[in-house]
Amino acid sequence: MTDASRTPALTAIVPAAGIGSRMGAECPKQYLQLAGKTILEHTLERLLTHPAIAQVIVALAPHDRWFDTLPVAQDERILRVEGGAERAFSVLNALHVAQGEWVLVHDAARPCLTHGDLDALIAAAMTSGGAILGSRVRDTMKRSDAAGNIIATVEREQLWHALTPQMFPTTPLRRALEEGLALGATITDEASAMERAGFAVRMVEGRADNIKVTRPEDLSLAGLFLSQQA
Repeated sequence: MTDASRTPALTAIVPAAGIGSRMGAECPKQYLQLAGKTILEHTLERLLTHPAIAQVIVALAPHDRWFDTLPVAQDERILRVEGGAERAFSVLNALHVAQGEWVLVHDAARPCLTHGDLDALIAAAMTSGGAILGSRVRDTMKRSDAAGNIIATVEREQLWHALTPQMFPTTPLRRALEEGLALGATITDEASAMERAGFAVRMVEGRADNIKVTRPEDLSLAGLFLSQQA
């Protein structure tokens, strides 16, 4: 476990302004029920119960009407900011108010994060200057054309699924996002912004059950993982 006495207090950023249209639900996917709580509650509790995390900044949609109804919303360690139309804008808004030298960004819809993975990420980021969690690609990878026809088999060695959290120094990440967005660059996650800015990013192998709830079938799978972890 990370030695909290030696690790600087960290700020976690949770972009939660998306609507999750692929779930086909009446509310954003982060507010769907999972094992007696919303997905977002599980996610926030995993962060707030880690000894190295002092603050969590949640980026919410301007007209979010669900967050205030959650018991966790009353936690004094949670700060709210307005989210943007895209993830990068939500994270940037949070970075403008973040305190401290380091931040880690975690998807609102990843409720199965373990403290063990957090410990490994924090240790790697502190020694390398920036790191993300990932899982190795295990299946045969194919590339197709626009019509869906296979055009190549991609070598899976050294290929990873990028997960979250992703942890970086606060100021360099803010600058990397600002510069990338100003130039219209495609920024899919924080690591892509840092890579574009010339920073080396360490990949830390995490647990495969740190899934992102994206489709309806992911909800039952996440519930299974939570019950197993408990």
